Amino acid sequence: MAKKSHPDVEFHVLDDQGQDRYFRTFDEAALVVFYGALRDDRWRNLQVLVRSEAGAKWWGGEDAVERFRSDPDASIFEQLKVKVNSEGMIA
Repeated sequence: MAKKSHPDVEFHVLDDQGQDRYFRTFDEAALVVFYGALRDDRWRNLQVLVRSEAGAKWWGGEDAVERFRSDPDASIFEQLKVKVNSEGMIA
């Protein structure tokens, strides 16, 4: 992923208020998921939505293109589960 976004790829998360939020870049979505998981110690999902072979290639290379071809109508191309556990200060 050289570019930060692709017109056929979106990132979806639920924010702290349970609202659906869509982002054009992974970095923006990842920050919302990370900080949410850090605040409440729950699993959070970051969903990747891909709408074309070009988007799949941008996201994950040739292997992702093959996955896209196997089910181009999948609503969620990939789901990342994130949980953050703070271990406090380490001496």
